[in-house]
Amino acid sequence: MVHQVLYRALVSSKWLAESVRAGKLGLGLRVLDVSWYSPGTRDARKEYLECHVPGASFFDIEECKDKSSPYEMMLPTEEGFADYVGSLGISNDTHVVVYDGDHLGSYYAPRVWWMFRVFGHRTVSVLNGGFQNWLKEGHPVTSEPSHPEPAVFKATLDRSLFKTYEQVLENLESKRFQLVDSRSKGRYLGTEPEPDAIGLDPGHIRGAVNMPFMDFLTEDGFEKSTEMLRAMFEAKKVDLTKPLIATCRKGVTACHIALAAYLCGKPDVAIYDGSWFEWFHRAPPETRVSQWKDRKP
Repeated sequence: MVHQVLYRALVSSKWLAESVRAGKLGLGLRVLDVSWYSPGTRDARKEYLECHVPGASFFDIEECKDKSSPYEMMLPTEEGFADYVGSLGISNDTHVVVYDGDHLGSYYAPRVWWMFRVFGHRTVSVLNGGFQNWLKEGHPVTSEPSHPEPAVFKATLDRSLFKTYEQVLENLESKRFQLVDSRSKGRYLGTEPEPDAIGLDPGHIRGAVNMPFMDFLTEDGFEKSTEMLRAMFEAKKVDLTKPLIATCRKGVTACHIALAAYLCGKPDVAIYDGSWFEWFHRAPPETRVSQWKDRKP
């Protein structure tokens, strides 16, 4: 395991509320609402405009991705990421706090936390408990959008923190990395359909272990304790002293595995960015494991 001083991955609503009250938001501290919801359910930008943490900007993950890719949520280029976050007033010296409004407490926030880290930014944290607990605890909100002064951000891709299709395919033979899938058990096994998907059967990459991301969160939406997280990895025989790749459907909830491992002292979990969506469309059939075709009509 890498031994280094790790930047705090979580901040509390109390800490953030005190920072807001003390007027600390600015170039040194930026807050981002990174919410995203399935089309036809909730409108993340509309909700941001109606109610958000004072001083927070809206981070539109649909704008900060590789729009030319046929896959769902692939990383943008270094230049694309740098320009986008720079427009939100973020420099390489900014402490960034990310949150979302999902009812689980956290859904997309760990993805954006990982995006900053994969582009070389160390000082980024997730608001523990998310916006729902910010509201529940009675902290202030506003409908006033923020207009930060643009800043210069230099992005440098850390290739150790993400994996490509070719690297995961090679790993099936070399087995240098453990592979963990963060989707629900039914989607992993192939007994439940992939939501909002056309032409995408459920299932998993051969050899992957299942650790549903929801299990990392308490019923109230907070990250579980380090002791509980470590016990979860141990129960699945995932060795945090050895290399690990996290996957899901599109590289989003896989970042919950990276965050949980980070909290256990392992900062080097790599995300398979294309995840199951890419794998299903590109990989040899024998590398896809699913009970979908065997289910009874």
